[in-house]
Amino acid sequence: MSRLGRMETALTMELTAHDALLAAREVIGRPLGTVLPRLSEVLEPLIPHRAAAELSTHCAHSPFKYAGDPHLPVTAAELAPLLAHGPTAGRPWQGRASIGGAEREMVAVRSDATPRGSVLVLVREDGAAPAGAPELALAQLLWDLVTCHFDRFATEAMPGALARSRAAADTRARVTAELSTAHAATLSGVLGVLRSRALDDTAARATATELAVSALAELRAESLRDRSVAEEPAFEAFARLTDGLRPMLRHSPVRLELGPPEGPAAGRTLPGDVAHGVRAVIRALLLVVLDQEAVTRVRVGWTLTAHELHASIRDDGPGLLDGCPLGAGSVSDRLDVLGGGLAVDAVPGWGTTITATVPLALPEAPADAIDPLNGLGEREVEVLGHLARGHRNRRIAEDLHISESTVKFHVANILTKLGVSSRGEAAALFHQAA
Repeated sequence: MSRLGRMETALTMELTAHDALLAAREVIGRPLGTVLPRLSEVLEPLIPHRAAAELSTHCAHSPFKYAGDPHLPVTAAELAPLLAHGPTAGRPWQGRASIGGAEREMVAVRSDATPRGSVLVLVREDGAAPAGAPELALAQLLWDLVTCHFDRFATEAMPGALARSRAAADTRARVTAELSTAHAATLSGVLGVLRSRALDDTAARATATELAVSALAELRAESLRDRSVAEEPAFEAFARLTDGLRPMLRHSPVRLELGPPEGPAAGRTLPGDVAHGVRAVIRALLLVVLDQEAVTRVRVGWTLTAHELHASIRDDGPGLLDGCPLGAGSVSDRLDVLGGGLAVDAVPGWGTTITATVPLALPEAPADAIDPLNGLGEREVEVLGHLARGHRNRRIAEDLHISESTVKFHVANILTKLGVSSRGEAAALFHQAA
């Protein structure tokens, strides 16, 4: 290559890197609820698309997110196979696949920046020209940065975000369980009728039976897919904890002993918010334990029962730790959100055992305590907040960086979900819940 060619290549690389950094700053600098829409806007000139959707296993309360054409019915169930068996991390895939209820052109980008992976899908117009390697590389870079950004929030598990995740994940789990039970009962009843010897049309009965069995199998598969993104197996969650603890003692004379999950329910899965929150609590408590003098050994272990997780730290220090400062600040806040508590058993001269106990499900809320806004999605709550301030559709669209047609779509959904007939009534419910 000539000197001029090398200079042109270097200049192009410099501009590309500069543009990529600006795009990254634009995306991750946005409020959490607007990151995907902004990422879609940044990628639109490079990879034109109708909609963007993501399935992210680090987000317990809303693993599926969507931005774009409100009339394109993309679902989490369609993205789940892409996350499990789709593109390799670092190698975006483009082609035709089933998305939005039909075969469509799409680009799928997978990131392993989070331990269980996240996938971004861009739904394109039929006949769209294939994206070039530089455009795909930039999409991969931006998606890796976004997933790292979100995973940091999940790992640190700040109390406010944890409370929101905990409540939303529990509500979704309750609704899913209720719907699953209702549908399973219906389909089982249909099967009972269709298998009855009183029916003469054998061929019709066989066909209907096959359809009902398939529907029942799909219902169960949907439940399993939901659990795979909203929960973590206990042993996998503990392994993530140990990966975070070992570097803390890498240059310390203190020996770290690890007790994998045990107890009657050691093989169960944990809600994602519980796993994130308990890991953050253990890391914070370990720092306090290591600050003591004469500690040579620390053991971290988990015990699981059908209803609780007991996470303990035991040291061989002086046994003089006080439970009050241990429960202060973020540790107390996180445990309060999770409905858990902290117990300290200090024996002078023998060491201290600190146990954080966290329930694995929230207690049922009384009927009169149900928030009427619980059924709204994250973006719908944002739109409702604007309605409550008297903003019109154009102002809402500008502030949230979405189209006016998308605002109208959200407003219609809000009125339906709240059971009201006007924007004013919806705003009144918002103010009552605030």
